[in-house]
Amino acid sequence: MSRRLDLPDSASMARPGADGRMHAPSAARNAEAICAVIAARGPQAGRALEIASGTGEHAARIAAALPGLHWQPTEIDPARRASIDAWAAHAGLANIRPAIALDACAPGWGAEQAGQDLIFASNILHLIGHAEAETLVREAGAALAPGGVLMIYGPFRRDDGFASAGDAAFHASLVAQDPAIGYKSVAEVLGWMRAAGLEVEAPVEMPANNLTLIAARPPAV
Repeated sequence: MSRRLDLPDSASMARPGADGRMHAPSAARNAEAICAVIAARGPQAGRALEIASGTGEHAARIAAALPGLHWQPTEIDPARRASIDAWAAHAGLANIRPAIALDACAPGWGAEQAGQDLIFASNILHLIGHAEAETLVREAGAALAPGGVLMIYGPFRRDDGFASAGDAAFHASLVAQDPAIGYKSVAEVLGWMRAAGLEVEAPVEMPANNLTLIAARPPAV
């Protein structure tokens, strides 16, 4: 990503570990729920690309839960790529590939990563600008194989506003640091998905007022 903020309780908070594995409190809290929604609504096998993999904790947990997915972590930060690879080594799983550098806010990467059966992003859209988020969704759509699924987990604004006072306060703290960032609305993200040629599915309610937004590329005729 072109921007990642270190804020209290944000997805970007990571603590170094003695063996090179960084730890993010949010990843520890939400990994089980994320594994469950991918198992229920995503493909069970094929190529999977994770955008902004962070510490690598999600990659290790999801790859273990879904051994049919060949998991490709990505991260723009080299220190976090090292953490991802350390988590993969610790897990000892054959279906996690070495982390690669990818700026998912940059145009053009979708064609370079084409043929994905699953693209997953967690806790990133609220940390980047609207134009960057729209680019991420558009390029992810371009990278999906026919029948491939895009899943974006995180906090979002609903039609009737924020899901909680805590969400409203966190959004305000983000905007105070950079007016271009903050919570995106469910409606605008689903609109970007449709504009990318994807068929939108029903969002999934997640713990802590988060959602997983889901869309799929139509299967080949």
